[in-house]
Amino acid sequence: MTSVLTSCFRFFSRIAVSALLLVQGMCLAADEPPRVLKPYFGIHVVDAQTGRGVPLVELRTVNEIVLHTDSAGWIAFHEPGLMDREVYFHVSSPGYEYPADGFGNHGVRLTPTPGATATLKLRRVNFAERLYRITGQGIYRDSELLGVPAPAGVPPLNTGVMGQDSAQVVRYRGKLFWLWGDTSLPHYPLGNFKTTSATSPLPGPNTFQPGTCVPLNYFADSQKPDRVRTMVPTGEPGVIWLDGLMTLLDPDGNETLLAHFSRRKGLMEQLEHGLVRFDDTAGVFRKVAAFAPEETWRFPRGIAVRVEHEGQPYLYFVEHFAAIRVPADWASVLDPTRYEALAYDPKAGDYRWQHAAEPTTQADEAKRIASGGMPAEKARYQLADTATGRPVRLHRGSIRCNAFRQKWILIGNEEDFARNVSYLGEIWYAEADSLTGPWRKAVKVATHPNYSFYNPVHHEFFDEEDGRVIYFEGTYTRQFSRSPVPTPRYDYNQIMYRLDLSRVEPRVAPSAAGG
Repeated sequence: MTSVLTSCFRFFSRIAVSALLLVQGMCLAADEPPRVLKPYFGIHVVDAQTGRGVPLVELRTVNEIVLHTDSAGWIAFHEPGLMDREVYFHVSSPGYEYPADGFGNHGVRLTPTPGATATLKLRRVNFAERLYRITGQGIYRDSELLGVPAPAGVPPLNTGVMGQDSAQVVRYRGKLFWLWGDTSLPHYPLGNFKTTSATSPLPGPNTFQPGTCVPLNYFADSQKPDRVRTMVPTGEPGVIWLDGLMTLLDPDGNETLLAHFSRRKGLMEQLEHGLVRFDDTAGVFRKVAAFAPEETWRFPRGIAVRVEHEGQPYLYFVEHFAAIRVPADWASVLDPTRYEALAYDPKAGDYRWQHAAEPTTQADEAKRIASGGMPAEKARYQLADTATGRPVRLHRGSIRCNAFRQKWILIGNEEDFARNVSYLGEIWYAEADSLTGPWRKAVKVATHPNYSFYNPVHHEFFDEEDGRVIYFEGTYTRQFSRSPVPTPRYDYNQIMYRLDLSRVEPRVAPSAAGG
């Protein structure tokens, strides 16, 4: 194992002995037996393997009435003209299957009766198990209509949040600190476009279980407490996105939060960028550094990972892969000249960390190999599907150290222009001996046909059974997909998955050690 990996496992050991935090509004499963209220007919869709309710299952009648299960797998059905008679429901869900009849229809006949229930069992095709929607309105909407107890700590509408884009989260001062990009609110589609934040307790027996839900305590607007707070109140035009969220000691030795900010006009045009620091007193982020427009890579981005390398603590920044780093101290993070990129050096015939050139990307590698400018065995990012051998082009992802596999593991979404599954909706797992690769084999663990599920992030602080079971989330959205209709309530929100690595392990060949 490399010194980097050893440092990672020391970190895990420190976390294991940390104290658990007690909070009100705990996200714990209710013990009451289910009961169904009239006039509704309850349809419960469960995973045939686990018996757990499956979110995001679509039921559609022959006259195109479309319903979706809530995060407990329930649908509250009450449709005038369709009660107390046989009704056919088409059944579909990304990553799950329901048996087909002789005509190829995947569905079931039910007789909706007020106060009664029916249970449908789906076969899970995904390796990963879909658990619940983390954000947005009506997470347990149908359960509430039916009178079925929902987990405590999940309100029907939390501080007005209807939809949220791309989560980042770190441990900070005994809690988890969360932030998201653009947030839709009841009064406008992008009611807050300058970052939304929340805190939650650390998971534990007296707080919450990540398999059930995440109790989010949003920072609220002081004037309108039913709305989330604008976390970067600059007063300047344009959206503001934060990434590279990290904790650091400031010059006075105080733990603080830093992040890279980008103020933009639309998706492409960047107006300015730099660093912001969280002001604990005001509860907002303040600008502490501005970077020159020509700085295209010397700054934090993606997911920050703190690792010790040759006795020096570094922050590595993972977008596609871990190809940018900086010493993990205040002065270095604020100084663009201290950032290094991992780039292929044709003269040396290998990769090296350096300050001048941009990082070599997965696409760069493929071009170099095709032109003869790089031996294939030197590549670090040429992922291939273990089932077909097809190349997998990564869009975004996160990399964490995993105690169960004794590896660095990657959860990422594919950027697929050519095939007809989805452009940004397929989720892959890979592993390597080093944070920087080489990454060789990939296993698809979740699918979202004709929909997007981008910017996935593995939350290592939720890992269970010494890392055998991991949790990851991503943004489920119609954006950048061919879907003509957004999924009600789920669209533009975060969905949590759970993955048992013992099921994936046999599919991934060991990787050669990287530098």
